[in-house]
Amino acid sequence: MFHDSFCLHYHSFQFYNNYSLLQMDNEFEDTQAVSDMIPSNQQRKKQSFIWKVLTMGERNGRTMERGSIDSHEALSDLSIQNQGSVMSSCEAVQNFRVFAATWNVGGQCPSGNLDLSDFLQVQNEPDMYVLGFQEIVPLNAGNVLVLEDNEPAAKWLALINQSLNGPSDFTSNGLKPTASFNGSLFFQKPSLKKIKKTFKKLNGKRLKSCNCVLEMERKAAKDFCFRCQESNFNLDDSSTEEEDDNFPISVALATNQMKYSLVTCKQMVGIFVSVWMKKELIQYVGHLRICSTSRGIMGCLGNKGCISVSMSFYQTSFCFICSHLASGEKEGDELRRNLDVIEILKNTQFPKICKNQYSRMPDKILDHDRIIWFGDLNYRISLSRDDAKRLVEMKDWPSLFNKDQLKMEREAGRVFKGWKEGKIYFAPTYKYAFNSDTYYAEGVKVSKNKRRTPAWCDRILWHGRGIQQLSYVRKEFKFSDHRPVCSTFLVEVEVMFRGQKKKLSNFNFQIHDLVPTRSSYYS
Repeated sequence: MFHDSFCLHYHSFQFYNNYSLLQMDNEFEDTQAVSDMIPSNQQRKKQSFIWKVLTMGERNGRTMERGSIDSHEALSDLSIQNQGSVMSSCEAVQNFRVFAATWNVGGQCPSGNLDLSDFLQVQNEPDMYVLGFQEIVPLNAGNVLVLEDNEPAAKWLALINQSLNGPSDFTSNGLKPTASFNGSLFFQKPSLKKIKKTFKKLNGKRLKSCNCVLEMERKAAKDFCFRCQESNFNLDDSSTEEEDDNFPISVALATNQMKYSLVTCKQMVGIFVSVWMKKELIQYVGHLRICSTSRGIMGCLGNKGCISVSMSFYQTSFCFICSHLASGEKEGDELRRNLDVIEILKNTQFPKICKNQYSRMPDKILDHDRIIWFGDLNYRISLSRDDAKRLVEMKDWPSLFNKDQLKMEREAGRVFKGWKEGKIYFAPTYKYAFNSDTYYAEGVKVSKNKRRTPAWCDRILWHGRGIQQLSYVRKEFKFSDHRPVCSTFLVEVEVMFRGQKKKLSNFNFQIHDLVPTRSSYYS
């Protein structure tokens, strides 16, 4: 519908344009501005009329297109196998698969032979991975107060890369595999900084965090983004690792063997988040920023809190929050978790990095278009151990979920108001005995202070339009006392209206210049 409307207005414009050309001299060059090429008031009125007609058609087309995407019928007709394919020049919304996962690994350091392929569901080949871990290091005083140990983070990063891209050269990536005493593969003194830099920068350049001009697009079309002027960008102005350690963007297409490139990763004590994307999509990522918010001891240490990642993908802003909230299953502990969420939303402030004063990139979490919050939220079940155990044995998840603290707090409007979560059809993810399918509450001989009522501590929620959840599951890894939770989303992304360039007679402007580009950053 939008395509037909657009073509109709385009032909109408050609008619008026040809009429006006009969009254104009050909003394202007193609490179002059349109305002200089239409000197008379009459011609200006015609141009204004045409602009209104095209704008109205484009706006109506967008409304109909948005309505069709949001409708249940349209969603049911989406071909999952073809998501992310190239769309025609008149389509402004494209769908991408985003895989989000959270896993509290209980302070356990992985061995080199841990296979994450099933956890990452690599056979589905999503367009983007957003992965959050909690307790990648033991939450002791040394890690919290003294020096952050990033060796486990480096190992997790290497294992993720190995599952997404296949076996890699550990030596060149800063890892030296060695046979341990039990015959399994482990890593010697890996460097998170070196591995991170390798996965982001293979055979390529690095852009500043404000990359309003896309390098490949600039080379191909000598055009620039609608948000920043060309003078604000210098291809030779590359940043150092120290300058943009928190804002790395790789425009390299790495190697032919690599399917995914690392967009960014960040550690705060035990919390670790990484974002990966298909290598051909990296070029459309921009305005990458990270903010860490501590909510631990005395409300200021990093043993609890969150890492938030903000970025633009095409013309849509994304925010990913990986959190580890206050623990405890005593009555009233859920209020502390509510307070953590409130303070995170209040205090998370992304730095202003865009050089353009008119940039509308959001600096608060809720101002983003698409938001996914995941992590060990630590909400428990408001039942006695015996009652919870009975429902778990019966696999009566609906009855158990009715006593879920997060569900009750959300329904009461005390936390995550306006957020969504998919239905839970899996067993509670916490607390298991290590390397076991047995909950601690089921008679396992442990100290009293380690006994916990089974609970869905590990959750994934989302906020904003244009997000459809396709799956919400847990994976059966016995590596820690938590089970990992994964979700796949189909996310609408607003793609810049670029299309094929078309000249209108002697006028040197293009259709995509006439029709306002759709942007979520402008009201």
